[in-house]
Amino acid sequence: MSKSSRVVLVLGGAGTVGSGIVKGLLDKGFKVAVISRDSGRLEKLRTSVSPNTKDNLITVVGNVGSEDSAEQAKEALLKQVGKVTDIISSLGFSWWQGGPPHTQSLKDLHWVMETLLFSTFVSWKAFFPLVRDNSDSSYTFITGGAGEKLLMPGTGFLTVGAASALAFCQVLREEYPEVSCKFNQVKINTGVGTPERMAPGYLNHLDLGEVIAALVERRSPSHAVFTISSPADLKTVLLEGNP
Repeated sequence: MSKSSRVVLVLGGAGTVGSGIVKGLLDKGFKVAVISRDSGRLEKLRTSVSPNTKDNLITVVGNVGSEDSAEQAKEALLKQVGKVTDIISSLGFSWWQGGPPHTQSLKDLHWVMETLLFSTFVSWKAFFPLVRDNSDSSYTFITGGAGEKLLMPGTGFLTVGAASALAFCQVLREEYPEVSCKFNQVKINTGVGTPERMAPGYLNHLDLGEVIAALVERRSPSHAVFTISSPADLKTVLLEGNP
Protein backbone atom coordinates (compact mmCIF):
# COMPACT_ATOMS: atom_id res chain seq x y z
CA MET A 1 0.00 0.00 0.00
CA SER A 2 1.52 3.34 -1.05
CA LYS A 3 1.85 6.20 1.42
CA SER A 4 -0.50 8.35 -0.60
CA SER A 5 -3.27 5.78 -0.20
CA ARG A 6 -2.81 5.47 3.58
CA VAL A 7 -4.90 7.64 5.89
CA VAL A 8 -3.33 8.19 9.31
CA LEU A 9 -5.62 9.37 12.11
CA VAL A 10 -3.64 11.30 14.74
CA LEU A 11 -5.65 11.49 17.96
CA GLY A 12 -4.42 14.56 19.81
CA GLY A 13 -3.01 15.89 16.56
CA ALA A 14 -3.69 19.52 17.45
CA GLY A 15 -1.46 19.40 20.55
CA THR A 16 2.27 20.01 20.85
CA VAL A 17 3.39 16.41 20.33
CA GLY A 18 0.57 15.60 17.94
CA SER A 19 1.17 18.58 15.65
CA GLY A 20 4.79 17.54 15.21
CA ILE A 21 3.62 14.05 14.25
CA VAL A 22 1.06 15.47 11.80
CA LYS A 23 3.72 17.56 10.06
CA GLY A 24 6.13 14.63 9.91
CA LEU A 25 3.51 12.39 8.30
CA LEU A 26 2.41 15.04 5.81
CA ASP A 27 5.98 15.71 4.77
CA LYS A 28 6.37 12.01 4.00
CA GLY A 29 3.33 12.01 1.73
CA PHE A 30 0.69 10.46 3.99
CA LYS A 31 -2.89 11.66 4.19
CA VAL A 32 -3.51 12.72 7.78
CA ALA A 33 -6.76 13.17 9.72
CA VAL A 34 -7.10 15.09 12.99
CA ILE A 35 -10.13 15.33 15.29
CA SER A 36 -10.44 18.13 17.85
CA ARG A 37 -13.31 19.76 19.68
CA ASP A 38 -11.56 23.13 19.18
CA SER A 39 -11.99 24.46 15.65
CA GLY A 40 -9.51 27.24 16.41
CA ARG A 41 -6.75 24.73 17.14
CA LEU A 42 -7.54 22.86 13.94
CA GLU A 43 -7.25 26.08 11.95
CA LYS A 44 -3.95 26.90 13.67
CA LEU A 45 -2.69 23.43 12.74
CA ARG A 46 -3.75 23.90 9.13
CA THR A 47 -1.92 27.20 8.85
CA SER A 48 1.26 25.73 10.37
CA VAL A 49 1.81 22.86 7.92
CA SER A 50 3.68 23.18 4.65
CA PRO A 51 1.49 24.78 1.97
CA ASN A 52 2.14 21.93 -0.46
CA THR A 53 0.81 19.36 2.04
CA LYS A 54 -2.42 21.11 3.13
CA ASP A 55 -4.56 19.15 0.69
CA ASN A 56 -3.59 15.94 2.49
CA LEU A 57 -4.75 17.21 5.89
CA ILE A 58 -8.33 16.37 6.88
CA THR A 59 -9.72 18.03 10.01
CA VAL A 60 -12.90 17.14 11.86
CA VAL A 61 -14.49 19.04 14.73
CA GLY A 62 -15.43 16.39 17.27
CA ASN A 63 -14.84 15.03 20.75
CA VAL A 64 -13.25 11.67 21.57
CA GLY A 65 -13.71 12.10 25.32
CA SER A 66 -16.91 10.05 25.70
CA GLU A 67 -18.16 6.89 24.05
CA ASP A 68 -21.12 8.53 22.30
CA SER A 69 -19.16 11.55 21.06
CA ALA A 70 -16.25 9.37 19.91
CA GLU A 71 -18.63 7.29 17.80
CA GLN A 72 -20.10 10.46 16.32
CA ALA A 73 -16.62 11.75 15.52
CA LYS A 74 -15.75 8.43 13.89
CA GLU A 75 -18.82 8.56 11.67
CA ALA A 76 -18.06 12.15 10.65
CA LEU A 77 -14.46 11.22 9.86
CA LEU A 78 -15.36 8.17 7.77
CA LYS A 79 -17.80 10.27 5.73
CA GLN A 80 -14.85 12.43 4.73
CA VAL A 81 -12.05 9.89 4.27
CA GLY A 82 -13.83 6.59 3.66
CA LYS A 83 -11.20 4.57 5.52
CA VAL A 84 -8.45 4.81 8.12
CA THR A 85 -5.35 2.66 7.69
CA ASP A 86 -3.20 3.79 10.63
CA ILE A 87 -3.88 5.39 14.02
CA ILE A 88 -1.57 7.29 16.36
CA SER A 89 -2.89 8.07 19.84
CA SER A 90 -1.18 11.12 21.35
CA LEU A 91 -3.74 12.29 23.88
CA GLY A 92 -2.94 14.26 26.99
CA PHE A 93 -1.42 17.57 28.01
CA SER A 94 2.11 18.92 28.22
CA TRP A 95 2.62 19.41 31.95
CA TRP A 96 0.83 19.64 35.29
CA GLN A 97 2.38 20.83 38.54
CA GLY A 98 -0.64 21.88 40.52
CA GLY A 99 0.68 21.07 43.96
CA PRO A 100 0.77 18.19 46.44
CA PRO A 101 -2.28 15.88 46.56
CA HIS A 102 -3.69 17.27 49.81
CA THR A 103 -4.12 20.67 48.13
CA GLN A 104 -6.08 19.23 45.19
CA SER A 105 -9.72 18.25 44.80
CA LEU A 106 -11.33 15.08 43.55
CA LYS A 107 -12.43 17.12 40.54
CA ASP A 108 -8.77 17.82 39.71
CA LEU A 109 -7.95 14.12 39.85
CA HIS A 110 -10.94 13.28 37.68
CA TRP A 111 -9.75 15.82 35.09
CA VAL A 112 -6.26 14.35 34.96
CA MET A 113 -7.58 10.80 34.64
CA GLU A 114 -10.16 11.77 32.01
CA THR A 115 -7.49 13.52 29.94
CA LEU A 116 -4.74 10.92 30.18
CA LEU A 117 -6.51 7.59 30.70
CA PHE A 118 -10.23 7.73 29.98
CA SER A 119 -9.89 9.51 26.62
CA THR A 120 -7.15 7.06 25.60
CA PHE A 121 -9.45 4.13 26.41
CA VAL A 122 -12.57 5.62 24.82
CA SER A 123 -10.82 6.55 21.58
CA TRP A 124 -9.07 3.18 21.39
CA LYS A 125 -12.40 1.39 21.82
CA ALA A 126 -14.00 3.49 19.08
CA PHE A 127 -11.22 3.51 16.49
CA PHE A 128 -9.27 0.28 17.01
CA PRO A 129 -11.87 -1.79 15.11
CA LEU A 130 -11.08 0.26 11.98
CA VAL A 131 -7.55 -1.18 11.77
CA ARG A 132 -7.56 -4.29 13.98
CA ASP A 133 -8.00 -6.92 11.26
CA ASN A 134 -5.76 -5.36 8.60
CA SER A 135 -2.15 -6.58 8.44
CA ASP A 136 -1.21 -3.43 6.51
CA SER A 137 -2.47 -1.19 9.34
CA SER A 138 -1.00 0.04 12.61
CA TYR A 139 -2.07 1.50 15.97
CA THR A 140 0.63 3.38 17.85
CA PHE A 141 0.34 4.83 21.36
CA ILE A 142 2.47 7.82 22.35
CA THR A 143 2.87 7.80 26.13
CA GLY A 144 4.80 9.92 28.61
CA GLY A 145 7.30 8.69 31.15
CA ALA A 146 6.01 10.80 34.02
CA GLY A 147 4.86 7.65 35.76
CA GLU A 148 8.46 6.54 36.06
CA LYS A 149 10.89 9.40 35.48
CA LEU A 150 9.45 12.83 36.18
CA LEU A 151 7.92 12.62 39.66
CA MET A 152 8.74 15.75 41.63
CA PRO A 153 6.94 17.87 44.23
CA GLY A 154 3.62 19.08 42.90
CA THR A 155 3.31 16.63 40.00
CA GLY A 156 1.68 13.75 41.85
CA PHE A 157 -1.60 13.74 39.95
CA LEU A 158 0.21 13.92 36.61
CA THR A 159 2.23 10.91 37.68
CA VAL A 160 -0.91 8.97 38.58
CA GLY A 161 -2.49 9.73 35.22
CA ALA A 162 0.63 9.00 33.19
CA ALA A 163 1.28 5.75 35.04
CA SER A 164 -2.32 4.70 34.40
CA ALA A 165 -1.93 5.32 30.66
CA LEU A 166 1.31 3.30 30.65
CA ALA A 167 -0.42 0.46 32.50
CA PHE A 168 -3.30 0.55 30.02
CA CYS A 169 -0.89 0.11 27.10
CA GLN A 170 0.77 -2.81 28.87
CA VAL A 171 -2.62 -4.39 29.51
CA LEU A 172 -3.49 -4.12 25.80
CA ARG A 173 -0.23 -5.78 24.76
CA GLU A 174 -1.01 -8.70 27.07
CA GLU A 175 -4.74 -8.90 26.32
CA TYR A 176 -4.20 -8.79 22.55
CA PRO A 177 -1.04 -10.82 21.92
CA GLU A 178 -2.10 -11.60 18.35
CA VAL A 179 -3.78 -8.97 16.19
CA SER A 180 -3.41 -8.45 12.48
CA CYS A 181 -2.44 -4.77 12.65
CA LYS A 182 0.90 -3.56 14.02
CA PHE A 183 0.31 -2.60 17.65
CA ASN A 184 3.10 -0.47 19.17
CA GLN A 185 4.05 2.14 21.74
CA VAL A 186 6.48 5.06 21.85
CA LYS A 187 7.34 6.04 25.42
CA ILE A 188 8.80 9.52 25.87
CA ASN A 189 10.77 10.03 29.07
CA THR A 190 11.49 13.73 28.65
CA GLY A 191 9.80 16.99 27.75
CA VAL A 192 8.67 17.92 24.26
CA GLY A 193 8.48 21.48 22.99
CA THR A 194 8.07 23.63 19.92
CA PRO A 195 11.23 25.31 18.55
CA GLU A 196 10.37 28.57 20.31
CA ARG A 197 9.69 26.85 23.66
CA MET A 198 12.58 24.48 24.23
CA ALA A 199 14.43 23.58 27.44
CA PRO A 200 17.64 21.60 28.04
CA GLY A 201 17.09 17.94 27.20
CA TYR A 202 13.72 18.56 25.56
CA LEU A 203 12.75 17.03 22.23
CA ASN A 204 11.82 19.30 19.35
CA HIS A 205 8.30 18.24 18.41
CA LEU A 206 9.21 18.38 14.71
CA ASP A 207 12.16 16.02 15.21
CA LEU A 208 9.95 13.66 17.21
CA GLY A 209 7.29 13.83 14.50
CA GLU A 210 9.84 12.84 11.88
CA VAL A 211 10.76 9.74 13.88
CA ILE A 212 7.15 8.71 14.50
CA ALA A 213 6.37 9.13 10.80
CA ALA A 214 9.37 6.96 9.93
CA LEU A 215 8.15 4.21 12.29
CA VAL A 216 4.70 4.26 10.67
CA GLU A 217 6.27 4.20 7.22
CA ARG A 218 8.64 1.39 8.19
CA ARG A 219 5.91 -0.89 9.62
CA SER A 220 7.79 -1.85 12.76
CA PRO A 221 7.29 -5.31 14.28
CA SER A 222 4.14 -5.52 16.37
CA HIS A 223 4.04 -5.15 20.16
CA ALA A 224 7.26 -3.15 20.24
CA VAL A 225 7.99 -0.42 22.80
CA PHE A 226 10.30 2.37 21.67
CA THR A 227 11.75 4.44 24.53
CA ILE A 228 13.04 7.96 23.91
CA SER A 229 14.75 9.62 26.86
CA SER A 230 16.88 12.25 25.11
CA PRO A 231 17.37 13.91 21.71
CA ALA A 232 20.15 11.41 21.01
CA ASP A 233 17.63 8.57 21.21
CA LEU A 234 15.73 10.06 18.27
CA LYS A 235 18.62 9.35 15.94
CA THR A 236 18.98 5.82 17.31
CA VAL A 237 15.33 5.00 16.69
CA LEU A 238 15.37 6.72 13.29
CA LEU A 239 18.46 4.89 12.07
CA GLU A 240 17.85 1.49 13.59
CA GLY A 241 14.11 1.30 14.12
CA ASN A 242 14.64 -1.32 16.81
CA PRO A 243 12.78 -1.29 20.13
